[in-house]
Amino acid sequence: MTLLLGYDVGTSGTKAALIDDGGALLAESVAPHTLEHPHEGWAEQDPESWVSAARDATREVLRLSGVSAESVHALAFAGQMLTLVPMDGEGRPMREAIAWMDARAEEEARAIVRRMGGARVVRALAGAVPGGKDIVAKVAWLRAHEPEVFARTRALGDATSFLVARTTGRLSLDPTAAGATGLIDPETRTMSRALAFLARFPLDRLPPLLPSTRLAGALHREGARALGLCEGTAVAMGAADIPAMAVGTGATRAGEAHVYLGTSAWIAAASDRKRPVPRAGVALVPSAAPSGVLLVGESETAGACRDWATRTLGPVAAGAGDGGDLDALAASSPAGARGLLFCPWLFGERAPFPDARLRGGFVGLGLEHGRADLARAVLEGVALNLRLIVEAMALAPEAPLRAAGGGAQSDAWLQIVADVTGRAVERVAHPRTAGAIGAALVAGVATGVVRSLDDARAAVAVDRRFAPRATTRPVYDAAVRALADLHRPFSRAAIALRGGGAA
Repeated sequence: MTLLLGYDVGTSGTKAALIDDGGALLAESVAPHTLEHPHEGWAEQDPESWVSAARDATREVLRLSGVSAESVHALAFAGQMLTLVPMDGEGRPMREAIAWMDARAEEEARAIVRRMGGARVVRALAGAVPGGKDIVAKVAWLRAHEPEVFARTRALGDATSFLVARTTGRLSLDPTAAGATGLIDPETRTMSRALAFLARFPLDRLPPLLPSTRLAGALHREGARALGLCEGTAVAMGAADIPAMAVGTGATRAGEAHVYLGTSAWIAAASDRKRPVPRAGVALVPSAAPSGVLLVGESETAGACRDWATRTLGPVAAGAGDGGDLDALAASSPAGARGLLFCPWLFGERAPFPDARLRGGFVGLGLEHGRADLARAVLEGVALNLRLIVEAMALAPEAPLRAAGGGAQSDAWLQIVADVTGRAVERVAHPRTAGAIGAALVAGVATGVVRSLDDARAAVAVDRRFAPRATTRPVYDAAVRALADLHRPFSRAAIALRGGGAA
């Protein structure tokens, strides 16, 4: 039996999954790390906190499985997409990582769009208009506001490339992470020099591209010590979190899609499309496969909305770490929350409304509403936002959604997602660590233990299927149109209330 280890470096913690060569999960663990907000709209993490969390998670999966570090054949990391880690020539971070949800670079993003000819031109060329949370804008901010850091930076990486460099000594970047720049041709997997020139993006500071399923190297002495593993353990290049989640949910063939419910949420669909989709903040990025692509629509706050509701609605909703009490509270309110609608835009939005200054709220709130209605409206609001993303992608009506993430442990929430989207939702057997399992399968392909990512699909089991209920359809059809209409007035109100400034 050959053992493979995968890591999923998320916003609130790093997950580890140890699997065998048949894809069976032997052990899983999560180790927390923190997210700092030094200024309004900013979000940063210490890259070394990912290393220490990975070490803690490794120790726990080895303990739970009863195997030794020597038994681990290969590993791979899956890191946060759109998180920027400036590194020196040795892979050391030059500053705190600028996290995926950080919106400090709105002014730089607007300048880039103007320089490239305006939003319509950018959509036609690149598919999506960059905002302040995108890599090209964050790099422009770094150059303008921290020139001394930028001058010392030799490699503009992400969480995955940092961890590979930190543990093997090799500076490299996988195509899925490069896709987050918006400057890659998804078909040829080469960076567009023309787009980079227009955006004034320093391509010479990107590490060399290495496919996700190729070996990046092996753990060097310090890397082995940092993770609690053995020197010489094979390390695959790995992938960004969304493509790794596609592998871990088994949604890797064209037309297959998955929904992730974590701090954020997203819909990602494997596609044979090679050109960008210029609408609703939906992006086209390389998948972890050598030639595949994914349509991706990401919603900034999902589990974050759920956590906010759990904290805010008081003792009745608080208590269960997995949000179980919130589910119980929401269950006593009917579909549609008695006419109450929640707009789930608590930290700006990426899809279906790319708008960093957007903020959320409740609409239709009356004296008749109680905490149960508010709780249900929050869960429904996230699902309604996801439905708009599904509609923008024009997925086949019969295509189910594979579900993963911490939020996917909630039966109540997945039933709401099924009802709202009108399509079956299939929860994978290990939703919390599906991304880490995907990374482990990538390591298996890189070492030849798993023949291909297509073969890896057979290793993914479904735990439960949630079928949409026709009785709720009229309520949610009306609610989703109302949510779509509220974007512009809510955006104008948010800008006015915040003095016209950026998020």
